[in-house]
Amino acid sequence: MAGKSKHEFRANTLPAIITVGPVALIMLLLVAAPLMYVGVMSFCSIDEYYNVTHDLTLGNYVRLANTDYLKIYVQSLLIAFITTILCILIGYPFSYIIARSKSRFKRIFYMLVIIPFWTNSLIRIYGWRSFLGTNGWLNSSLVSLGIVSEPIDFLYKNGTTILGMVYCLIPFMILPLYTAIEKLDGTLLEASADLGAKPVSTFFTVILPLTSSGIFSGSLMVFIPCLGYFFVADILGGGNSDVIGNLIERQFQSGNNWPLGAALSIILIIVTLVLVKAYQKLGGDMDALGV
Repeated sequence: MAGKSKHEFRANTLPAIITVGPVALIMLLLVAAPLMYVGVMSFCSIDEYYNVTHDLTLGNYVRLANTDYLKIYVQSLLIAFITTILCILIGYPFSYIIARSKSRFKRIFYMLVIIPFWTNSLIRIYGWRSFLGTNGWLNSSLVSLGIVSEPIDFLYKNGTTILGMVYCLIPFMILPLYTAIEKLDGTLLEASADLGAKPVSTFFTVILPLTSSGIFSGSLMVFIPCLGYFFVADILGGGNSDVIGNLIERQFQSGNNWPLGAALSIILIIVTLVLVKAYQKLGGDMDALGV
């Protein structure tokens, strides 16, 4: 019996350990352990010299209800919501055209969506800053053409921050939408047309419901990162359109208050988990999120 158990262990359990073990170890060291560290840090305190002490307290979470912070929470949610809506309005037609296209350039169009991932987002945002600056190409062109008499200050506004967010995150909307639309059964569209439905009616009664999974997954993949993209708000918003990510970055850097920054990080993680769970409850495909 002992020999049989040993054989079963080698035949079944050992290969599973060898296969899953390294991945589980990496997840433990690079995901679980840092999250536990941040969780513990969020309950710590700081002394008068801003050194972290292990006097556990709930004060960091109480401070999150500060009025100034609440304004930034609302602003973050508003920026994320507007960004998501704009990404849907821009990304859906683009995704539909690519997915339903029979052109030989279909793959090229798809690659154009992926190419931005090959360049660091920070570099691309600095490019927008140079383009929109008072001495940038846009203002220079407007002045040269006589459209304006003096340069316009485009930077350091909520609208500019939203522009940067849309620019960075729209591929995350297009890719799930493309996948959902490409799976759309063309015979259903033909049947709708044969039954006398107009294109607008077909879109709202057939196409939109069948591609809603792509809209939900894309919205989640845009909304959540938008709350933490502090570098976009820093570079294009100039501190006038802070998001939650800016609060976290500030506490770990200039504020030197790691426990408060950790508490903010935990809240952001909780918000993310709640949104993912809500998406799952609505019948969303977790594979579309890479989960």
